[in-house]
Parts: sequence; structure tokens; C-alpha cells
Amino acid sequence: MKFTRKASANWKGTIKDGQGKISTDSTVLKDTQYSFKTRFEDGVGTNPEELIGAAHSGCYTMQLSALLSEKNYTPENLDTVAKVVFEEGAVVKIALELEGTVPSISKEEFLELANKAKEICPISKLLDTEITLEATLK
Repeated sequence: MKFTRKASANWKGTIKDGQGKISTDSTVLKDTQYSFKTRFEDGVGTNPEELIGAAHSGCYTMQLSALLSEKNYTPENLDTVAKVVFEEGAVVKIALELEGTVPSISKEEFLELANKAKEICPISKLLDTEITLEATLK
């Protein structure tokens, strides 16, 4: 399978006083505000690190669902949080936190598949940073 997805950004002004807008072809994000304040302080809008966290948690969770399905498990619920750690001008870590409800699976197999999903998720492969996983089976 091959496809291309597109997003765009526009920025006006200086880094501190300027502001930008981010959009996606799907229009889920359409002229969504981002700025120095939304990235480094506390402002209304989004930021690149938050968007990376959303992309990573979404991709990882879908990858885990695919692995579970291959083993004939149907997850009732998978909740993933991606905490993106920015330090000294770089993303230095992403901590994935997973809570899952999967009937009939052992804790060991759940953890094995959760860790495999972390390794093979396309966004995990893209990112050049430490990625950790804390997984809980309910």
C-alpha cells in the first residue's frame, strides 16, 4: 500500500511575536493556530510536539489493534497517551502509556504484542528518539 498525506503551515512575524496556522487536506485541522506561546508557554492553539504525540498514539494504537486481530483477539478498548518530552531544542523521549481491555488474552501475550507494536509502528520507526512503553491490561 502506498499513499501520500499532506499538511501545511503558514507563519507570519517573528518567532516570539508572530503566529502561524496549520492545516491538513482532510480539514480536521483547518487554519489551526500555533505560536511561540502555544509551543513554549501556555496559549490557545496547538504545537508540533502535541501533533507528533497525536500521530504517534494514533498510529501505535492502530498497529496494536492489527496485531491483536491477527491473533484473533478483539480489543474492547485501547487507550494510549503519548507524552512528548522536549528538552534543549530537541524531542528527547516519547513515553507511551497504554491501557487495554482485551478479553481472553494473557498479560504476557498482551505485553509482547504491545511491545512489538511499539517497534513496528510506522511513526515509531520514523522518530529518532527514545520511545518507552508502560502497558496495563485491565
